[in-house]
Amino acid sequence: MTGSLAVRQSVTLTPDPRRVIVKLFVPGEDAAVVRTRAGALIDRVAHLDDEETGRLLRATFDRYGTRHRDLDGTFHHHYDLVRHRAARARDHSPTTRLLVGAYFSHEYAVEAAALCNPSMVAHPDQTGLSAGQLRVAVSLRQIGEGHLSSIGFATAVVGPGRRLVLVDRHGPLAVGQMVGVRHRRDLLAAGLAEENCDNEVTATVLDALPDRYDEATFDRVLGNLPADLLSRSTGPGTLEQLRRTNAASYATTFPADTALHQRVLWPATPAESNGMEDARFVRFSDESGPVYRATYTAYDGRRIATRALASSDLRRFEITPMCGPGARNKGVALFPRTVGGRHLALCRADGETLGLTCLNGENRWQTPVPLHAPRDGWELIQVGNCGSPVETDAGWLVLTHGVGPMRRYSIGALLLDLHRPERVVAQLPGALLSPDEADRDGYVPNVVYSCGGLVHDGELWLPYGASDARVGFATVPVVALIAAMVESPPGGWEA
Repeated sequence: MTGSLAVRQSVTLTPDPRRVIVKLFVPGEDAAVVRTRAGALIDRVAHLDDEETGRLLRATFDRYGTRHRDLDGTFHHHYDLVRHRAARARDHSPTTRLLVGAYFSHEYAVEAAALCNPSMVAHPDQTGLSAGQLRVAVSLRQIGEGHLSSIGFATAVVGPGRRLVLVDRHGPLAVGQMVGVRHRRDLLAAGLAEENCDNEVTATVLDALPDRYDEATFDRVLGNLPADLLSRSTGPGTLEQLRRTNAASYATTFPADTALHQRVLWPATPAESNGMEDARFVRFSDESGPVYRATYTAYDGRRIATRALASSDLRRFEITPMCGPGARNKGVALFPRTVGGRHLALCRADGETLGLTCLNGENRWQTPVPLHAPRDGWELIQVGNCGSPVETDAGWLVLTHGVGPMRRYSIGALLLDLHRPERVVAQLPGALLSPDEADRDGYVPNVVYSCGGLVHDGELWLPYGASDARVGFATVPVVALIAAMVESPPGGWEA
């Protein structure tokens, strides 16, 4: 049985409801006829006497201060967001302002509902290790109230051998703060093309922008558009589309004194307002050196969109949209380097077939070449990848997922030609890892799923989500895994 190749480790990650962030809370924000509840609440707080205001504020900081970073600053920020509802905001004392901010805040447990779909890459910090050890960064899809997903992290040390030690995930969490970014004109053009937005206004804007530009330059170009263009019937809608497409690219950063496991990539744009799902991280290398890249699914409650992350240190992240037919579904996974000068990615553009897509000169991912379609019983509903390909001497090792009866998710494997990844050279007969009795129960039953592993000292380390109830780890000797594969017939498999 191929399933016996994978050895499950005893160490697991489970959802921790103590991992909380502070979010803005506006009571009754969805309905008001004459006066919002927000304004009435501010007035009630403002009418408290100084002694009661101070007592309530001290009790709040005593209760929550150690659970969060800069709670004082958060309360100030939340007050600034709602003070327009106050009748006499100028009269509010500093203590009243802080207390108002506290009443307009609430804790949100980022992984109280589920923890799943991990990927694993080498950590930026490899200091202080013994021979045979590798420090790794594990990305996590964490799900809280309302099925809202964000991206979190854990740190572990693997090796020597099959030893795995998880670093304790203690300390207050930090949500990334949006910072200025140098936008790319070619990405703006690709995004507009994705929306079929091509007219005189977009052409004029693109012609006026430099290759790299900041927000001030973008606003100035829009402000200088000729009146005879803006007065056209399509003008207002085009301006809205330009702003929306431009805002899809942003950067977020974390304080230098935060540990990786304390950082939370939280939804920051309308396109991802209902979740950032299934990040697939990979350490990408080219002539400029290594950089961390990832893809994830942005969800706004109705539509999905594929996004790319880039980071040199896993502290500052730049987020950009991915465009083109190869990026129009979930499950895009980037190759760790170019192949024959091409940027490649695995994808599942049709929703059920594993494919290979290439980035063209206009920053659009092209129509995929099919690699593997549902064929065996354990994968007849759909197939896809379980993370970025892993380079081996024998070829590109691709972990796959397949969905069978009762929507049961299992993990398999393919081998692609090292120089011509369009060709499947071998396939593992059957599944490598399937839900056993310990894995089958959870928030989403009967699922094992991964967003990517790595090879260390000849061993494939495979983190996996078990029914969204916890994250487990399995190891497989790479040589044994490849030896267990069945070679492709001459000419390769046809999808």
